[in-house]
Amino acid sequence: MSISNYLELKLLDAVFNATAYSVATPYVSLHTADPGETGASEVSGGSYARQAGSFAAAAAGATSNDADLEWANMPAATITHVGIWDAATAGNFLWGGALATSKTVNAGDTFRVAAGSLDVTLD
Repeated sequence: MSISNYLELKLLDAVFNATAYSVATPYVSLHTADPGETGASEVSGGSYARQAGSFAAAAAGATSNDADLEWANMPAATITHVGIWDAATAGNFLWGGALATSKTVNAGDTFRVAAGSLDVTLD
């Protein structure tokens, strides 16, 4: 996964300028193409909405989701990337990355990410 410019600046200010920064709840998004630095190409339609993520304590420079994520009643789409935001809607894009394998869903399908399958690393 790749960190956004927005989050890079927030983390640098937190470390080097004693500027407080936290995200109350990280929200996970699905994308049909590389979200880049802004969260572009987010899925829309059906009952799609970002899902609140829950992540394990970081270890060895990484963390992963510690609960299943599920999107029900999806629109027809091919999901290629995931993203992480600081809000359920709008907000700031924090992180994005490609799925190991793209997944095509039909209208009405449910898309799932099993616990431990969404890895976020700093390296």
